Amino acid sequence: MNFLSQLALKPRAWQLLAVSALSFELMALYFQYGMGLEPCIMCVYQRTAIWGIFLAGVVGAFTCQWPIMRLIAYGLWGTGAIWGGLIALEHVDMQASTMSFLFSCEFTPNFPSWAPLHQWLPALFEATGDCGDIKWQFLGFTMPQVMVAIFAGYSLALITVVTASLFKNRTI
Repeated sequence: MNFLSQLALKPRAWQLLAVSALSFELMALYFQYGMGLEPCIMCVYQRTAIWGIFLAGVVGAFTCQWPIMRLIAYGLWGTGAIWGGLIALEHVDMQASTMSFLFSCEFTPNFPSWAPLHQWLPALFEATGDCGDIKWQFLGFTMPQVMVAIFAGYSLALITVVTASLFKNRTI
């Protein structure tokens, strides 16, 4: 328990979080540009959630000694992991529905007007695919199903670290 409670105070742990998220982003870019799998709007939102987790790792790596900055990093991590998981679950439902023709996804992301990521970085955040298409599987699991597992892993890691920190140190 002591080991887990101390993780949030170590820049290396936060760097590992950032590197893992960056690895998933690089894989997404390989799927898009190397394998020709066009991302749909749900994929773009999941990609955005992973960038949030990456940002949490960067913030945590540089500022983990300050409690308020750790809270901000936890917030980014939690927002990315939970929001991304919810989007991935919705995407799984879209693909699994026998009435998938009723589901339609937009082609323009609904980013805030102050941060139109799809205009600033279209190579990363522009949606060109269809949410219902299943063009890739790994061991019988679709991309959104794999993403559910990834976001669940990030959520579980966050819950574990925060819980250990609360019980051991009584501070976040």
